[in-house]
Amino acid sequence: MTKSRTLPLSKRGMNFETLMWYFTRLSALAMYALILFALIGGLVMGARNQMNFADVMRWAFMPNSTHVQSTDIPDLAPWATYFWRAAASFLLFVASAHGVHGLVVIADDYIAGATGRKIVRLLSMVMLASVTIIGVYVLWTS
Repeated sequence: MTKSRTLPLSKRGMNFETLMWYFTRLSALAMYALILFALIGGLVMGARNQMNFADVMRWAFMPNSTHVQSTDIPDLAPWATYFWRAAASFLLFVASAHGVHGLVVIADDYIAGATGRKIVRLLSMVMLASVTIIGVYVLWTS
């Protein structure tokens, strides 16, 4: 008879891999919620300002006042609030972290050595930090 390799629920604990599994699922849900929130916000703002559908979609997926600057919107003030900048920053961070974690998981499947995995994880963290810092800088200074 072969012994089972799975641990019973009473002996399983929270470790880093379990937390990252939860992070992946919750960050995907957060992205869906933020995109839906931005889409509804874009539709409401578009209805107020008589925007066409293309401009509403451009606003909804990256709520930044420079994205609507080249459109025929008469008033940019409602778009350039701290609220929409914070929402865009949070969406940027969640999406970047989710994507980088996915890349690390895929790299772990193909890199055999522990040193190689550590290098890829370090490079991934540097990439996440740089993309997030540059993105937040663009969102808040434009």
